[in-house]
Amino acid sequence: MSFKDRFSAQAPAYARFRPRYPDALFSWLKTLVPEHHLAVDVGAGNGQATAALAACFDRVVAIEPSGSQLAHAEPITNVDYRKAAAEETGLDGGIGDLLVVAQALHWFDLDAFFSEARRVLRPGGALVVWCYGLARITPAVDALVHELYEQHLGAYWDPERRLVETGYRTIVVPFAELPAPRFEMSANWRFAELIGFLGTWSALKRHIAEHGNDANPLEKIVPRLKRAWGTVPDRTVTWPIDLRAFRA
Repeated sequence: MSFKDRFSAQAPAYARFRPRYPDALFSWLKTLVPEHHLAVDVGAGNGQATAALAACFDRVVAIEPSGSQLAHAEPITNVDYRKAAAEETGLDGGIGDLLVVAQALHWFDLDAFFSEARRVLRPGGALVVWCYGLARITPAVDALVHELYEQHLGAYWDPERRLVETGYRTIVVPFAELPAPRFEMSANWRFAELIGFLGTWSALKRHIAEHGNDANPLEKIVPRLKRAWGTVPDRTVTWPIDLRAFRA
């Protein structure tokens, strides 16, 4: 099954600059299911959620269609990385206690994926999906990041990105929904790390591919971002997480 591969070419930068999910999220995930034999991380990328799941479950299977992303995943004793599609995982039926999708659901064929999730999960297992949007730093920096996102790159985002902007709330999921707490990611970043993160945006890569690096809108906005950042060496960066949980 084909998929939109927006990240293989930038897998090293993705592994370096994408933020990490909070420990509290995974502690909560563990409470959703009575058994902790197997967690499945679908659309795992380079394993941003996988490693934390491995500390909570006996075994984790990480499913990812991009071989380049998997090449940058951390080897972990109880993790099995598999190159496969979300809609056709190749897993046996009824074996997963928990199935998670972190910042990837919008790329899936949703009907096919939900059918596969129902097949893979044990009765009473849990499906949890989440995403995050733009970071929060300071009002001045945030305004410029939003300008880059919307004004300069708006036409270059895939239509699936709109599902992230609505926090996955517009997606109809054929499972019983569970109440879920709020979580956020946080990092202490230098200015160069912000620029590295913005450089992983798929819309930016599409813009450069079409117009060339001389027209790179990120480079053009960097001086203004630098002034807005100020003279402090680092700042706290936060990303609110939009999360939905379901019982199989």
